[in-house]
Amino acid sequence: MAQPSKVSWAQLRVGITALVALALVGVLIYFLTSSSNPFARNVKLYTYMNDAAAVAASAPVRVNGITAGKVERIELTGSLDPAQIVRVELSVLESMLPHIPVDSTAAVSAENLLGSKFINIRKGQSREVVKAGATINAEVSRELSDVMNSFFPLLTSAQLTLKRIDNIVGMIESGKGNIGKLISDESIYARVDGLLAEFQKTATAVNTGKGTIGKLLYDEALYAEIRVPIQRMDRLMADLEAGKGTAGKLLKDPAIYDEVQKNLVIMRQALTDLQAGKGTAGKLLKSDQLHNEIAGVIRKVDVTIDKLNTGQGTLGQLLVNPQLYESLNATAREVNGLMKDFRANPKKFLSIKLGLF
Repeated sequence: MAQPSKVSWAQLRVGITALVALALVGVLIYFLTSSSNPFARNVKLYTYMNDAAAVAASAPVRVNGITAGKVERIELTGSLDPAQIVRVELSVLESMLPHIPVDSTAAVSAENLLGSKFINIRKGQSREVVKAGATINAEVSRELSDVMNSFFPLLTSAQLTLKRIDNIVGMIESGKGNIGKLISDESIYARVDGLLAEFQKTATAVNTGKGTIGKLLYDEALYAEIRVPIQRMDRLMADLEAGKGTAGKLLKDPAIYDEVQKNLVIMRQALTDLQAGKGTAGKLLKSDQLHNEIAGVIRKVDVTIDKLNTGQGTLGQLLVNPQLYESLNATAREVNGLMKDFRANPKKFLSIKLGLF
């Protein structure tokens, strides 16, 4: 039987071992879950804000999104300055100070609309960095309600859009509108089914070689007839490529090309001479004197025509005087009758008298 002193000592050793094990487990859990290094040295930084915006103590402190420490304390200052109503004490890793210029700014941020809040230090541009106990300027924080208010117009618009979509779906389900009729109207379904049946018949006829399209697909004789003009066209293109025939020579013969080029040069020169007013045609285009002379002749012709139309002169009388026309017509009839008589009895008008002296 074990002595009581030995049993108590054994129990004490078991208890001590259990306590040490629990302490080691606690330390291990702390190291695994804690974001801070217990062996790192922290320094104090301060910032003043108009509103803490529900930031709590122990909230993370980040430099451009990278964890640099935590919020140590938040308290009211009692100051009447709107920018210094709340004093926030920050515990920041000393190794992060070289990354925080003196013109950096602190602001309240959140991981998302419903996420926890933290202090984010936005890195400045100055070459001088902050020191322990320095104060960092703060940006004006926006309340979550302000952020939500900015989303209200978008939410309202989305709500209206959803209502319209719901109304459209309701109309479709009730068979209203074209889409609703397509879905719920049995007659339209029957028509579509009939069209599909006709299409199936057409496809079957084409597949069996019936009709024009079917013959085009399956009739070898028609295929050969179509192939013949294609072959002729191919031979014609080959002749053109070989320079045969008039068209082929136009494409391939350099002499004809040179002649065409010379003719184009001559035509270009002729057009240049016309533009320069050379030659008869050029003078007709460019000479003001010749233009004036032609215009004068045209005016004289117009005056003469006007005189003829008004009956001036012999030709004008012939055109507009009916009496002169009748007189000339009567004279012409008499001359015509005289010529008839002369042809019928010329002896009547021709007489030769012979006399002896």
